[in-house]
Amino acid sequence: MLFNSISFAIFLPIVFTLYWLIPTENRKLQNILLLFSSYFFYGWWDYRFLFLLIFSTLLDFYSGLKIDGAKNKSEKKLWLFISVFVNVGFLAFFKYYNFFAGNFIALSNSLGFKANVWTVRVILPVGISFYTFHGLSYVFDVYNQKVKPRKIFTDYALFVSFFPLLVAGPIERATHLLPQVEKKRLFNYALAVDGLKQILWGLFKKMVVADTCAELVNAIFSNSNHLSGSTLVIGTVLFAFQIYGDFSGYSDIAIGVARLFGFDLLRNFAYPYFARDIAEFWRRWHISLTSWFKDYLYIPLGGNKVSTLLQIRNVLIVFLVSGFWHGANWTFLVWGALNALYFIPLMLLKKNRDHLEIVAKGNILPGFKDLINMLLTFGITCFAWIFFRSVTISQAVSCIKTIFSGSILHKPEIFSVKAFIFIIILILMDWIGREQLYSIKAIGQKWPKALRWTFYSAILFSILYFGGQKEPFIYFNF
Repeated sequence: MLFNSISFAIFLPIVFTLYWLIPTENRKLQNILLLFSSYFFYGWWDYRFLFLLIFSTLLDFYSGLKIDGAKNKSEKKLWLFISVFVNVGFLAFFKYYNFFAGNFIALSNSLGFKANVWTVRVILPVGISFYTFHGLSYVFDVYNQKVKPRKIFTDYALFVSFFPLLVAGPIERATHLLPQVEKKRLFNYALAVDGLKQILWGLFKKMVVADTCAELVNAIFSNSNHLSGSTLVIGTVLFAFQIYGDFSGYSDIAIGVARLFGFDLLRNFAYPYFARDIAEFWRRWHISLTSWFKDYLYIPLGGNKVSTLLQIRNVLIVFLVSGFWHGANWTFLVWGALNALYFIPLMLLKKNRDHLEIVAKGNILPGFKDLINMLLTFGITCFAWIFFRSVTISQAVSCIKTIFSGSILHKPEIFSVKAFIFIIILILMDWIGREQLYSIKAIGQKWPKALRWTFYSAILFSILYFGGQKEPFIYFNF
């Protein structure tokens, strides 16, 4: 079920009403309702994959109990290994089997051998990368004694399967969400209104900005061999705002929906295109995934407590794994490697934590140096996005060659004033609200009620009138 669909517009009010009709003292019944609603939400796409979700949830729930009750460290490690092996095994089969099989066949053929390897037609279960990481973080935290294993299955299952975050995050932690699942929740009108505002802004970013850009991006990248460098630059910039509007829009909707039910989800985006270096960008882009890899991969590898050479190795591993997490394609690995190459000089010069505060905090405009740094960071980010968006490495390389050719001075074959107006509006709203959790959180708070409602109505009207062709969320593919 898509957030930007009529079915969800019917589903959400029904679940919201039933949820708050249950007495707040009956937290268990509320959780059961949310759990079955989440399974319905997921099964709407393909009910067959519900069994995979439920099996993964049961495995990690049972593994947590066995790890906690183990008599020695070897037994703990065994149950941790079982959980990790099975979860990663499912993820590898559905997401990566054909990639490895296809590359093995290609390599064998290039060496003169004829490999007989089975390939299968696999449908990637929506959200498998996200709920797998939910479960793994819980098992790791139980193993490291950061959380106690839960003994009520429905509470744990809701943590894994809560429908706002189920298919595209944010990637939650047991230490953050489970305590909320287990406590009584009271309806908070101000919190609900805040949630609705964030949902509204998320829908604008997705349906107006991202989907409008998507039509042009698809047209440009599907004909990249026949277009000028100037058009490919436009396509790259449009894709940068498509993926930002699409994914941060999803996160805004998810966080806003969760607030309607009294939950506070982890923040996932913090105005990443205002970053002044790539380290700041990665502290602000897909925050829940970045922090997951930091806590469960980078730090266990030694983090920055090891030699310089090993620090470089650790950064490369994290970015390559992050790239491969996004999909079974060499383009994602190159995208990850590029970001590692951007990051490593900052780390070596100990400048990777220079910009911890939002740019121009307390000021109307950025300084000249900050402006140049933002533009440079956006530029190298867009360069990496070319590989992320391209279907093959050769397509990405061809695009880059064309961009750096004389045709960059040609008049673009494809352009849309409307798309860039929407992007400018997004940038302005983000800049005005950059010190808030989301762009329009504080906008209009001191305005007269009529003017404030006119502002929200204008956003709603733009969603209904200007919303581009309905596109699936990009991160459903990951």
